[in-house]
Amino acid sequence: MFQKLLDEVRDTTGGALRLTSLAAAVAVALSITVAFLCAAAFVYVQQTYGTLPACLAGAGVFFIAAVIAAIVYAAQKRKMKREAAARAAARAKATMEAAITNPMLLAAGLQAARSLGVKRLIPLVALGAIAAGLMMKRDPSPPSDET
Repeated sequence: MFQKLLDEVRDTTGGALRLTSLAAAVAVALSITVAFLCAAAFVYVQQTYGTLPACLAGAGVFFIAAVIAAIVYAAQKRKMKREAAARAAARAKATMEAAITNPMLLAAGLQAARSLGVKRLIPLVALGAIAAGLMMKRDPSPPSDET
């Protein structure tokens, strides 16, 4: 039983290692291809227009690529923050709903109402409502250290 499990893990690990090695080889080959294409474009522009325009054209192409990558990065980061905030809000709402509908909590509240009496319980409920309102008003996300 354990031997079958170990064989399966070994096969899976070996396959993942082979795929990772293949992906690394593809990335290296693609990088070399892009480098040669850039060199060819540079030589063509240099022979046609001169060295300075060729350098400026190459810099412009890579600058535009960097700006596009930065825009995509910022959009993805903003999207991930929105999704995380939505998940946190849903989790907080589910926790609050679970707490309110918990029969043990309701039983404890009724027991407290019986033992304290209604006249003593009203100020406590008002104080609890104020505290809950303050808790809902504050920002649920922890402060982030963005520089």
